[in-house]
Amino acid sequence: MGKIYYVMGKSASGKDTIFKRLYKECPRTKRLITYTTRPIRDGEENGVDYHFVDESVIEEYRKQGKLIEMRTYNTVKGPWIYATIDDGSLHLESKNYLIIGTLDSYKKIKEYYGAENVVPIFIELSDGIRLQRAINREMVQSEPQYAELCRRFLADEEDFSPMRLEASGITKKYVNEDLNKCILEIKKDMGIKIQDE
Repeated sequence: MGKIYYVMGKSASGKDTIFKRLYKECPRTKRLITYTTRPIRDGEENGVDYHFVDESVIEEYRKQGKLIEMRTYNTVKGPWIYATIDDGSLHLESKNYLIIGTLDSYKKIKEYYGAENVVPIFIELSDGIRLQRAINREMVQSEPQYAELCRRFLADEEDFSPMRLEASGITKKYVNEDLNKCILEIKKDMGIKIQDE
């Protein structure tokens, strides 16, 4: 039986980079692609980073009873929806999967697939480094969204509060001060390094 390894952390903690490295370095672990209505960013690819869709696609899955969880963020550019959908692409009987998302999404995935099948990977980094990284990342976008950056940064303080992490059963944190060391620690805990390489 496979596992779903759920990567999460505050914005600019390095979770996207870690997620991509784990996916690349662990070829037997598949990726669970989530859905979003937000605009595609420079360097992203539809069907790889997310399924970039309009709201009607998510609504159709909801009508079919395949919507596992959905979050709507009221951004400075309007509402953006993120959703996890049971679209038939997950086969836990034979494969491990990686997914990236939020604490609320993690809880819904755990409820849907069973706590024994979902393993949290919480990435942590100091606020100062995260903020600097977020600004640097935004500066290279064709249309920087600094107001949205600030909204996400402040929302993360509440979304990933120590009380909420504890209530979700997340006790292990992977500190991303050294990317390679962080990834090695995660892979060791997942058993993927031995299993896949």
